[in-house]
Formats: sequence, C-alpha cells, structure tokens
Amino acid sequence: MIIAGAWAGRRYAVLGLARSGVATVRALLAGGASVVAWDSDAAKRAQILAGAGTGEGLTIADPLAIDLAGFDGVVVSPGVPLNRHPIVAHAGDVPVIGDIELFAQGRSNLPPHKVVGITGTNGKSTTTALIHHILTTAGIAARMGGNIGLPILEQAPLPAGGVYVLELSSYQIDLTFTLDCDVAVLLNITPDHLDRYAGFDAYAASKARLFAMQSPTHAAIVGIGDAPSAAIARSLSARGEHLTKIAPGVCMVQPGPALAGPHNAQNALAAIAACEALGVSADAIAAGLRSFGGLPHRMQRVGEVAGVTYVDDSKATNPESTAPALNAFGRIHWIVGGLAKGDDLEACRPGFGNVVRAYTIGTAADRFAELLRHDMPVENAGTLAAAVTSAATHAVSGDTVLLSPACASFDQFSDFEARGRAFVAAVEALR
Repeated sequence: MIIAGAWAGRRYAVLGLARSGVATVRALLAGGASVVAWDSDAAKRAQILAGAGTGEGLTIADPLAIDLAGFDGVVVSPGVPLNRHPIVAHAGDVPVIGDIELFAQGRSNLPPHKVVGITGTNGKSTTTALIHHILTTAGIAARMGGNIGLPILEQAPLPAGGVYVLELSSYQIDLTFTLDCDVAVLLNITPDHLDRYAGFDAYAASKARLFAMQSPTHAAIVGIGDAPSAAIARSLSARGEHLTKIAPGVCMVQPGPALAGPHNAQNALAAIAACEALGVSADAIAAGLRSFGGLPHRMQRVGEVAGVTYVDDSKATNPESTAPALNAFGRIHWIVGGLAKGDDLEACRPGFGNVVRAYTIGTAADRFAELLRHDMPVENAGTLAAAVTSAATHAVSGDTVLLSPACASFDQFSDFEARGRAFVAAVEALR
C-alpha cells in the first residue's frame, strides 16, 4: 500500500467505493487520516465499514449531507461528472481530487523512483502495458496503474530505482494537480467524452494539463498526427531536447504479432521513446517489443468455431478506436453499439468495405442501424448475446465476428471488461 505522511491528522471525504475508492479509503486510514466514505450502493458501504484493515477514523456519511468546511480534500471516482455533479459546488474551497493526486502527494515517502504518465484518446492502455512490459523484461522493477490494472494506492511501493507506469484518462487528470511525471506521453486527441466538457477545446486542454504539471526538464513525448496534439507539441517547443515528437510512421523495430497493424505503430514509437528517456537499452526495448502479448479486450482473438474467428475488441469505446479493427480483418461480422459518445460513425467509414453484416446493440442500436443501413446489411440485435448468436448463423468459415462497439458499455454492462467477458461467454456457448 502507498501512503503519505502528509495525510496524518487530516480529514478527507471519499465519494465512490469501487476498486479505487476502497483502496483510497484504506490508504488514507493507514496514513493516519480520518475519512468520511460514501457510495450510493448500500452493499458497498457495508463492505467498506466491515472490511479488514480499515481501523478507526472511518465514518459512513454522504458528503453532500454534511458540512465539508475544514476538510482537506474530497476524493471522487473519475466516473463522477465534475460538470454536473453537485459535489463540486458543495465542496466550495475544499479541493476535489482523485487517487492519482494522492499518489502524487505520497511520492516523497517512497524510495527513489520515476513516474511515466500516458494519456491520449486512443492507444493509451496498449502503450502503458507495452512500456511496463519492456521495463519488466529489461529487469527494471515496475508497477502499472491508474486507468489500468490495480488501483495504484493499493499496490506495494517499489524498491529504489523502480518505475510507476500510469495510464491517465482526462477524468483522472482533471482530479490531479501535483503529479510531476518524469516522462509524460500524449498519443493523440480526437473527439471523446464531450458530455463531460464545454467542448472539444476543453477536452484537449484537459489532456494538456499533464505537461503543465510537469517540470520542463522532464521528458515530454507527443504524437503529432492530429492538429490538437500538434498544437500542444508546439506549445512545448521551448523544452528543446526534452521534447520528442512522434509523427505517424512505421516502427523500425519489428514488433511481435500483438502490435500488428498501422494503428499500433504510434503506440510502439511512443513506448520506445519513453523507455529511451528512462535509459533502457535498445536491445532490451527490441526484446520487449517482440515478446509483448497484447491486452485483454483489445483486438484479442478469443476463439474459433466452425472456422469463424471471434475477436474481442470491447475496449474500443469510440469510433476512432474501432476504426483500426475494421481495417485489420476481411469479411467482418461487426457487433457495434452501447452507450454512444457521439452521433456518427464516420471515423469507421474507411473499413466499411470489410463488413459483411453489422449487428447493433444497446441504447445506440436504433441510431446505428439507421446510420449503417445504406452501407451494409444491418440487424438490430439489441443485446450482445443475441448479436453473437445471429452472427454465428450468418458467418461462414474464414469470416471474423468482431465485437468492436465504438461505444461505452454502461448501458448494459458495468465496464468494457464485463462486456468483453460476456462476449467470450457467448462464444463459448456456441461450442
């Protein structure tokens, strides 16, 4: 567990008791803070109250129902919409922060280490996992956290010389104020999460804050394949040798099969630049690229039934993230839909020619069926299980059934991982 001595004697409210919220409560209590914790789910409230290791100093109460004057922080889940939730106004002058900010506050208690922060609309999970893999295969102690894996506060501190590799969504950056990354990576910026921001410019500005928190002598790595990211790179030009720009191109080091496809070239190039900034040798980087096994739910082949390949790309939660998958296979039966983040699928259009038939699901099912019906046969399947069953009846040997939803999962599933597991279960049921 990662804790900070600075928390001792302080008061915090924690709103949201999912994995990161529970880890936050336990870390704060272990650090000597008193905590008011709350979740709308009564079972989660009971679980944290009864949980081993919470000790004294824990109170269960809704932060919105108490006076927060004198508190040192309100720690919220990244899923809390700051632009709409009343906690922001209720907190007043009390900082509204996230667990990554607490990690930043705890760094001074840790053995000497470095932090890599990775953000971007698409590719950040793959890049985060790839950097972590390269480091560990090179014999460097590393922890992976943030928007991927275990909550960072829950993990054991690294020994001296270790590297914390953090995937950071814009939501997490919004709740972070003092994280000075030794290496900060921005992959790309395309429209996403606009329901949480005043507009696209505000979303891009959220990503840029990763560099605003960073010392100018630390390494900044920026993909320049889109205009907003290129503009951020230009704003950092005074950093000189501490700024690396990643242009769209081919990775000169031959990666393994998990990094196939042009969309992974930028991920690999960014990971190479980050590991070079950390002093990893070229040979160790090349070995890590070759042995990387990829991520669950990201263009993951999960089975073959009657000659038909089934691919789980549940992590593709917006059209820009789905687009590479549609260009990676021939004859695709495309399962698409969920909780839409926009009104169109134009980013996916270059791959429409590879789609034999589409199966729309979730709250976006009707809208997406209407959008796609002029370009391909479409079936409004409604549910993921029904889509898999129908796709199996229409697909022939050599075809690919691809779950690449281009949508968030929260209309029918708790997260994209649960959606991916449901897809795998539906495929298994075909056997």
